[in-house]
Amino acid sequence: MLMDNLLAGYLPLIIFIGVSAVIGLALLVAPFIVAFQRPDPEKLSAYECGFNAFDDARMKFDVRFYLLSILFVVFDLEVAFLFPWAITFKHLGAVGFISMMLFLAELVLGYVYVWKKGALEWD
Repeated sequence: MLMDNLLAGYLPLIIFIGVSAVIGLALLVAPFIVAFQRPDPEKLSAYECGFNAFDDARMKFDVRFYLLSILFVVFDLEVAFLFPWAITFKHLGAVGFISMMLFLAELVLGYVYVWKKGALEWD
């Protein structure tokens, strides 16, 4: 009896894993079934951002590109921290509110610093 209850508790998880495995395999196999079998040179050519590739793939990028991508990751993580905080806001009290305001103030200061340095300007 106890074993039946234990297995019944895991049944939704087993169903979820099974359905996700079937969907994953279907998405892996579908392109081979649906794709055309006679590729022409136009389809095999490099295509990026609406125009043909014009330079070597190993060309150097501007440092500002990397800085902007790091800024995106930082502010994306900020949002990831805000959701759990907002959900548990009632239980955190004043200490939770003050700590999050300090966290947000630090991020705003970083954003202002980057803005003043001109890292967000794209020439």
